[in-house]
Amino acid sequence: MKKFAKMLLVVLLVLLSLTGCKGQKEPEGEKTLYQQIKERGYIIVGTEGTYFPNSYHDESGKLVGFDVEVAAVVAKYLGVEVQYYETEWASIFTALDTGKIDTIINECGWKEERAVKYEFSNPYTYVQGAILTRKDDNSINSLADIRGKVAANEATSLLGEMAQNNGATLDPVNAMAQSISEVVNGRADCTLNYVTSFAAYLKENPDSPVKIAVLLDAEPTAYIPVLKGEIDLINAINDALAKATASGELAEISMKYFGVDVTKG
Repeated sequence: MKKFAKMLLVVLLVLLSLTGCKGQKEPEGEKTLYQQIKERGYIIVGTEGTYFPNSYHDESGKLVGFDVEVAAVVAKYLGVEVQYYETEWASIFTALDTGKIDTIINECGWKEERAVKYEFSNPYTYVQGAILTRKDDNSINSLADIRGKVAANEATSLLGEMAQNNGATLDPVNAMAQSISEVVNGRADCTLNYVTSFAAYLKENPDSPVKIAVLLDAEPTAYIPVLKGEIDLINAINDALAKATASGELAEISMKYFGVDVTKG
């Protein structure tokens, strides 16, 4: 009888457990990053804050620039506000990896090794690359001429890699202003960047002893990355970029900061 009672008790407990499980609501899956952004009401955008004219501080200390305004327009079409997180380029992808930011809007280029880890938006700028040298240096007239030269560039940037891949020795820097300073002071022979950035610098500093020595072919230059798998977020960003292009907003921002429309290929 004791054995029967124990068996009956076990059966009853199992039945109660199963009944309880049926009455429980199945746990919801984790929310996507896009859903989290929509719920919190803002998107966190990583940017340098030292990259003129894309992301910099004006005389009043306000964060301004082409990419700063692009981020605001993208956020508007996502239906949220934008918060900016400023950091050096060398640590900007770490901020994305660790969740400090949701995306990067800072003239971010596409690279095959990056595409393994991140989703990329459609490109939103198409700009010529350029090589800047001192005015009195006539030794660099093509990309091939930088072989054996010293190029001041950020080590992990596309342009820094381009310099090294074409035979230059890298003088690692953290900001465009520093790279130009290295050329002016003779510590570097050249620096690679986009012609829009150099043109804006020369407009602001017409007496600087540097020149744009070489123009490269125009190509897609800026994309917006998010973590791999965040498909709904990248689709929403692409939709926002398409709407901002169709409305003429991206072209207007480009004209404001560059004097030309670099938003169409």
